[in-house]
Amino acid sequence: MFGIKIVHQNHKGLVEFLGKYHHSVDAGLHFYIPFLQKIYPVSLAMNPLKLPDYSIITKDNADVRASLTLNYHVTDAVKYRYENTDSVESMSQLVRGHLRDITGRMDLNQALGSTSKINQELANAIGDLTNTYGINVDRINIDELKPTPSIQDSMDKQLKADRERIAAISKAEGESKSIELTTKAKNDALIATANAQAKATRTRADAESYRIEQMNQSLDKAKEGYFKNQTINAFSQLATSPANTVVVSGDNVSDLGKIPVIKKMLDNQK
Repeated sequence: MFGIKIVHQNHKGLVEFLGKYHHSVDAGLHFYIPFLQKIYPVSLAMNPLKLPDYSIITKDNADVRASLTLNYHVTDAVKYRYENTDSVESMSQLVRGHLRDITGRMDLNQALGSTSKINQELANAIGDLTNTYGINVDRINIDELKPTPSIQDSMDKQLKADRERIAAISKAEGESKSIELTTKAKNDALIATANAQAKATRTRADAESYRIEQMNQSLDKAKEGYFKNQTINAFSQLATSPANTVVVSGDNVSDLGKIPVIKKMLDNQK
């Protein structure tokens, strides 16, 4: 009498004879001798495995909780079943141990910001070792790496303090820039006013110089008769003034007409 065993697709059948591994069979229909033989199917398909949260200590002694997911498949059914009591658990312990080692060489901030790097290093570290258990890890991913609540609270406080410090620095820099711009504007206004006043002074001085120059040129071009006429007019005004005595040098009598201010003085006396 023979027994019938169907090994499904993507499985490997392990045939035991009197409790000892004898040979392997592929997927399909197989006959065996009951009580003497047994066929154990082993799946070769990819399997997902989620490792629960566990504690990791970083380089700066921060306690973080890690959880990860990996995908693996059996590469050697004989090693998987006979060379290890629980190959999946052995693989899990190996993964956790290497994750602790990799993360333990990083400080907290570096670890939290380097999950992709940790994934890569972890995959490289366990790639060959898992073959010992007849298993190959196809993909590994850290789902979550977070600090404990007490450390998270400290980080939040530190982050808030940093934000307040940055805000205070930005405000001080803004006020300093405002004062700088205001001072510059005032200085520019004072310089502009001083330049305008200096320009106005130069303009007035130039105008006065031009007036004097023109007057001198006019006097230089005036004929002798003009000055005689001015002299006669000056003496005529002196004659009608209440002044009793006027002493004038005989040599300078003709120059009286050159001094228009005498007429003004006489008018004031009137």
